[in-house]
Amino acid sequence: MTVSASLTARRSVSLAALFARLAPAIFLALLIVLFTALAPRFFSALNLFNVLRQVSIYGILAVGMTFVILTRGIDLSVGALAALAGAVAAVVAKGHADTRFVLPFFPEGLPWEFAALAAILTGGLGGLIQGIIIARLGVPSFVVTLGGMTVFRGLTLIVGNGGPIAGFDADFGWWGRGLIGPVPVPVIVFALVAVVAAVVLGATRYGRSVYAVGANPEAARLCGIDRAKVETSVYALTGLAAGLGGFLLASRLNSAEAVAGSQYELTVIAAVVIGGASLYGGRGGIGGTLVGTLLIGVLLNGLVILNVSPYVQQLLIGAIIVGAVTFDVFIKRQFR
Repeated sequence: MTVSASLTARRSVSLAALFARLAPAIFLALLIVLFTALAPRFFSALNLFNVLRQVSIYGILAVGMTFVILTRGIDLSVGALAALAGAVAAVVAKGHADTRFVLPFFPEGLPWEFAALAAILTGGLGGLIQGIIIARLGVPSFVVTLGGMTVFRGLTLIVGNGGPIAGFDADFGWWGRGLIGPVPVPVIVFALVAVVAAVVLGATRYGRSVYAVGANPEAARLCGIDRAKVETSVYALTGLAAGLGGFLLASRLNSAEAVAGSQYELTVIAAVVIGGASLYGGRGGIGGTLVGTLLIGVLLNGLVILNVSPYVQQLLIGAIIVGAVTFDVFIKRQFR
């Protein structure tokens, strides 16, 4: 190969990589322009804040999912775990009459701080258990989290005695429905979670270990990185995010029930993959996940405004996931 041909090949690969990074943001901008042209009220401040409120909860879950996907894993249980965490938070907050065995000494419930802590710890424990099974016992993440999804839904039914737990006090509800100025509280929580996660991934030794395990597990092992510990930790982190999301979801809906968070795993995985994270591990980041989350939120909101059938919405999300993964495979081949 001549020098000029080699330079041309490298330039084409660089352009492909640049386009791969910018494609989600470009697509997001085009969607905003399109929906604004078709329905001018889409770009109103009220609707834009509504989009941010809608994406904030599964955006928090997507931030956690980013860690898992960076290590070549997958977590199908995040929606069910969020539902379980929300139910636990509801029981702690209300001391629900049919489930007083959970709070034998506090039948009237506890303040929201204890409810939030219980939800986060429930999510973290669920994620930790799954992480140990995956990392220490070598069971595929798909199998473990698929089973976990069913287990957590069942536990949610047990905690809630088969029905919803509804009607919380104002302090509990503020976290899901309150405002700080014009900004919804869940949006602020989402932003804080994203900032912390971005710092952890981009500026800490742990973050570099996550990338290393995903990019080349054997090389990471030879460098002294405990692969099992890293893999266990990312599922625990995702569980913590699911616990926080479950608390906010129960607060926003003023109810906790077993169907909460249904199909969130699809939306969350889609947001991370569309944002540029590779299912082969080692590539992606919180910035891309934010773009992917906003892209899905804008798409769903715009389709609702245009009165598009919800069945078509699910079809489009599935098609986008397939397209994003196909594009990821194409880019990897170009680099090779």
